[in-house]
Amino acid sequence: MSNKDRRHGAAPTLEEIETIALETLEALPARFRRHAEGVIVRVEEFPDEETEREMELESPFDLMGLYRGVSLDRQSVHDLPREPNMIFLYRRPLLDYWCETGEDLAHLVRHVMIHEMGHHFGFSDADMEAIEAAME
Repeated sequence: MSNKDRRHGAAPTLEEIETIALETLEALPARFRRHAEGVIVRVEEFPDEETEREMELESPFDLMGLYRGVSLDRQSVHDLPREPNMIFLYRRPLLDYWCETGEDLAHLVRHVMIHEMGHHFGFSDADMEAIEAAME
């Protein structure tokens, strides 16, 4: 969904952003995709108040995505059962950034998804940039 398609239409819905996010997961190289199975993707309007406090946000618009879970490099077979690994995307901050920058929305969502998946994998920022470059 390009910016040209949205200039005079309604803002993308939670479901439309989720579709872009899930397409990003499906497009991951196979060696990564198999490790992404079971990661839950949720799209919400804004981070909740607890997340705002934890992340010490000045504004709920300051966070476009968040990974909650234990990265693969820190998981052990001896771990106790835990909450599922989740990626949160925040619609309103994404749309705000999209409107301010004019960046293609699908590219922006893909960028945030790859960044958050990178946290799941325990990757560095350089690793995340290499994955993103390989997917384009």
